[in-house]
This record gives sequence, structure tokens and C-alpha cells, in this order.
Amino acid sequence: MENIAAALEEKRATLEAELERMSAPPEETSGISFGKRVGDGTSVAVERVVQVEAHDLLRALLADVRRALAKIADDSYGVCDGCGTAISPERMQYLPWAILCIECASRRQKA
Repeated sequence: MENIAAALEEKRATLEAELERMSAPPEETSGISFGKRVGDGTSVAVERVVQVEAHDLLRALLADVRRALAKIADDSYGVCDGCGTAISPERMQYLPWAILCIECASRRQKA
């Protein structure tokens, strides 16, 4: 369990660093304007929308990693937060931060 906790702590630190980097103000501010033509301004806007989506996904992943660490601490690691059944060992090996069984996770995706 110590190896899993160490791997989760490393994942947590990596995610926090990436979120901090993404949240930092842009280094360059440019005079790009948004007019009727597709150009640099549109590209910047699309890139920003993609970054916001990636930021949200990383925040959700970080929440799961933190929850998995809490579950290790309270001895409930490997038990689904949704239905209380055991999460399959294969799923736990592939996603050590899994806090839901496959069925509950698929319901969460649909919501």
C-alpha cells in the first residue's frame, strides 16, 4: 500500500504543478483583435477554450487522486464510493486513483 500511496502523492504533486502552470497569467499580452476574419484572434480564443476544458479535467482528476489518498488513510481504498462494492483489482492497477467501480463511473460520465 505504501507504493500506491507514494505513486498517488507523486501524481497529486504533478497535477497541482500543472494546474498552477495553467492558471498563471499569460507571459505575453498581444494586441490581437477579434474581427470578422478567422485569424490569430480566433486561434487564441479556440486555444483558450481547449485549455479551460483541460484545466477542468485536471481538477477533477486531482480531486479523485486526493480522495484515493484519503481512502488509503481511512482503510477504504479499493471500495467504491458510489455503491460500496469492491473495485476490481484490474481497474485499481490501471487507475490507482479510481474511487468508483466501473458501473458507478459510467453513470458519473453520463451525468
